[in-house]
Parts: sequence; structure tokens; C-alpha cells
Amino acid sequence: QVQLAESGGGLVQAGGSLRLSCAASGRSISSDAMGWFRRAPGKEREHVASITWSGGVRNYADSVKGRFAISRDNAKNTVYLQMNSLKPEDTAVYYCAAGRTITAFSNWGQGTQVTVSS
Repeated sequence: QVQLAESGGGLVQAGGSLRLSCAASGRSISSDAMGWFRRAPGKEREHVASITWSGGVRNYADSVKGRFAISRDNAKNTVYLQMNSLKPEDTAVYYCAAGRTITAFSNWGQGTQVTVSS
């Protein structure tokens, strides 16, 4: 079982940037698809970005395209989410996930809070 630990969240003003990290432990995630999801207050969890094991395919929610970028460093067993031009509507708890495919995530982190002030 892989353990995922998110970090890098915090409070930022609109227009600012944050970089989230997801460090995996327990086993290598080099063969896993990885994803970032978020849950805003009163809303359901939604997909933000995902990346295949090789990094060859990256998918983004329409709401973050052009602003967010997912990447991975398999040597460090870590996945990142660079978030630029943040908006108040990006405020949410952000979760990292691992899975066999880009559409089947089975392991989840505890989440990190991102708050964007207007």
C-alpha cells in the first residue's frame, strides 16, 4: 500500500501562485498514474489534473487549463501541481491520488488546504 502526503498548500492572494507536492512512500509510484483532485466547501470532489506513469499524457479540468501544470519526478517518488493565476474559486482541499490507470485511482492522500483571497 502506498502512502501519499500532500504539502504546499496555504493562503495566497488572487493572481498568486502555489506549488503543491505529493510525496509517496511505501513503494514506488513510477508505474502509477497520478492525479490531483479538489473539494471545495459544499461541493463534490472534482478532478483537477492527472498524468500517466510516463508523463506522456496529462489531462486538466477546463477550469484550470493554462493555469495549472502537473508534473512528476519518479526518482523522487513525488508528483507536483504548479498553480498559477490563482482565483478565489480555486479555494479547496487538494488531494493527491495514485492508481493503475488515469481513470482508476485507488490510493488517496489526506489533502492540503488551498485558500485564495480576493
